[in-house]
This record gives sequence, C-alpha cells and structure tokens, in this order.
Amino acid sequence: MNFELTEEQRLWRKTVHDFVEAEVRPKAAEVDEKGEFNWEAVRKMGPLGLLGMNIPEEYGGADVGAIGAVIAMEELGWGCGSTALAIAAHNGLGTLPIVHYGTEEQKKRWLPLVTSGQGKLSALALTEPGAGSDLQGGVRTRAEKVGNEWVINGSKMWCTNASIAEYIITLVRTDPAGGSHSLSMILVPTDTPGLHIGPAEKKMGLKGSPTHAVTYEDVRVPLENLIGEEGRGLQQALATLDSGRLSIGALAIGLARAAHEYAVSYAKERRAFGKPIAELQAIQWMIADAATEIEAARHLLYYAAWLKDQGRPFTKEAAMAKLFATEMAERVCRNAIQIHGGYGYSREYPVERIYRDARLMTIGEGTSEIQRLVIARHELR
Repeated sequence: MNFELTEEQRLWRKTVHDFVEAEVRPKAAEVDEKGEFNWEAVRKMGPLGLLGMNIPEEYGGADVGAIGAVIAMEELGWGCGSTALAIAAHNGLGTLPIVHYGTEEQKKRWLPLVTSGQGKLSALALTEPGAGSDLQGGVRTRAEKVGNEWVINGSKMWCTNASIAEYIITLVRTDPAGGSHSLSMILVPTDTPGLHIGPAEKKMGLKGSPTHAVTYEDVRVPLENLIGEEGRGLQQALATLDSGRLSIGALAIGLARAAHEYAVSYAKERRAFGKPIAELQAIQWMIADAATEIEAARHLLYYAAWLKDQGRPFTKEAAMAKLFATEMAERVCRNAIQIHGGYGYSREYPVERIYRDARLMTIGEGTSEIQRLVIARHELR
C-alpha cells in the first residue's frame, strides 16, 4: 500500500495552496460580511485549471483526477467556505453530467465556456420546495415535448450558483407515469425566457456563495439540450452526487483544518492561570482529537477518490467519507470556538465564520441521514 502523493499531486497541492493563500483567504471575511461572490479570484482560477478539474483537456479542462480534485477542494475550503462551495458545485455538479453523459456537441459548446474563467460558472437544479431528499417521487418540475422543443414548468430550491451560471442542468419529469425511469436532465441556459432566478437566500453561513430558488414558466429549449438518455435522469443525478460528495467532504476537511490551525495558534498565545492554555490538558485533548479526526477523514476521502480514479464502485465509500468528514468538521469547528472562549463567538475571529460555514456540510449534497441510508443499504444487501 502506498500512501504517498505523486510528485505531480504534491506540486498541484502547493500551487493551489499558494493561490488560495494569496487570492482567496484574504477576502474570506469580506465575502462573508458583504455576501458577495469573489469573482476577482475566480477569474484567475481558469488558467490554473480549478474550473475544469473533472473536464478533459480537449474541452478546456485540467482533468486532474478525483484525488487531484479533492486536494484542491480542501485547499479552497481552508481559504474560504463560500468560494469553495461555489467551485465545488460548479466542478462536481454543473459540469460532470455533461462530461459523463453529454454529446460531443454539448461538450464542445458548453465546457470551454465555463472553464476559462472569463464567462460564468455552471449549476445543477435537483431539489424542489416540497421534496427535499426525495428525488424519485418528489420531482414535480415537468418537461413536455412540443415540436422540436422541451417546454419546462415547475420550480427548484437551493440551487447553488444559479445567478452566476451560464446554464442550469435541471432534473425534470419527462414521464408522468412515474417510476425510476420517469426523470431526465435538461440543460437550460440562464438567459432563456421564462426562467426566473429568485433573490439570493439569506443563510446562516456561506453568504458569498449564491443560492437561489428557480422557477420555470413555459421555458423552451431545443430537444438536443437533453443530457444523456431520456428517462435516466435519476440514475445520472445519483451518480453525479457520488462525485459531489467527495468535493463536499474535502471542503469540510479544509474548513476543519483552518479552524484547527487558528485554535492551535490561539492556544499557544492565550495565557490563563499563569501559563499558555495550550499547556492545559482540557485544551490539549480537544487539539489532539481534532488532529486525529482530520487525518482520519482525509484517509477516508482519499480512498474513495482513489476508487473513483481506478474506475471502481465508490458509492458507499463516498458516503462514508462525506458523512465522517462533515460531522467531524462541525465538531472541530465547535471546539475551536471553545478554545477561543468568548472571543470565539465574536465576528472579529475567523472561527465564528468557519463554524457557520461548516454547518451546511452535513445537509448539502445529501444529509448525514441520507449518507447513513446509503451506507446501510450497501451493508445489508
């Protein structure tokens, strides 16, 4: 067993880390305070390959592999949760369906457009107001064939990147009879008449990552905007979420790592009872637990990513990695605030923001409860 990264992967990690340290992390607090997306940094991500991590080079991507992608997402999460989430949704959700299921024409038209950094990003709309995690039975947004077009009506919720996307890949019901083969994915350009993107949601954290409700009122797109096979949308969405869970797990590890580093630094400087609080056993145990759990989460994540790179099934392992990493991040961020004491609750210290950002990770791209369901189904076969 070889646990070493390749030289290329180590260089990639350093390149991304240096970029994040210079361009992303310094603006993280401002992004959160103002609720503004960091376009300035994102424009510079295209040439680095951060906007096309899963996309073949022939379509403008970097194709760094699953391990390369989680390496980058951890660094982005370390720098700014908001920026990282938008990039995770773009790479893991908005482009992968085209890479895996799109036609050659779709790949050539859309992928270079969203990887350069000069245009907008991409988005995927799955969740509906009354459905939550129930994709198979809960999707009511429908698409009907009228002549040479799809006519789409319905609504979606919690669509990350909707307002900053060139297109939204939308999960729709194409067969009213229902069942596991009644859904399809259709690409909808965001300038299509009848597509309405609501105001950005007011969220607890991740305020610089825009999330929106989206409504479709007689939205018409060409039949060739179908992604993959008609009736295979559910299966395509679930497979896409497997990869997306790797991104969210990596993002959570980055958030935890940042909070841990701040906690360690503070513990060394803060004095109480005549000595640095780092010498107090209660503090040491929280620091030791955090270091151990971060490392354990990273190993789980890298293994799942390795399986994906090998072309092997990784659904259960992705669920395990996402479950452990996101719940770990919440614990680590909570204890980082505890180590800071009252200052940790102040917005003047970054651990407060990081904790708020981490809270979404156990909800987005499959709740912890859904991850446990996925794992249990594999174990009980």
